[in-house]
Amino acid sequence: MEILEEKVLLWLDSARFVKSKPGVYVLYDKKLNVLYIGSSDNLQKEFEKYVDTNFENDACKQKTHTYQRMFIENPKERKTQLLEDYKTEHGQLPCCNTDTD
Repeated sequence: MEILEEKVLLWLDSARFVKSKPGVYVLYDKKLNVLYIGSSDNLQKEFEKYVDTNFENDACKQKTHTYQRMFIENPKERKTQLLEDYKTEHGQLPCCNTDTD
């Protein structure tokens, strides 16, 4: 199930080349199950951290195979809305999100 209206991209092939802009993103496993919905004021820095460490301290996100991203001015607000919509539809948050995210 794709959440954003953007195309799904392979994680390691293109995550390094994301622009330094604010945005929201969705991480998926190989079966396109949503792992995590996130936001950042600088997607390039966020993704570099993930790519350089291969999600070193996060076994859940290590399952990431593909992702979507959308550049947007208010990423935290959009993330909150995406999480609410996901929880309404599925009865729970994505497996790598917690209520304290």
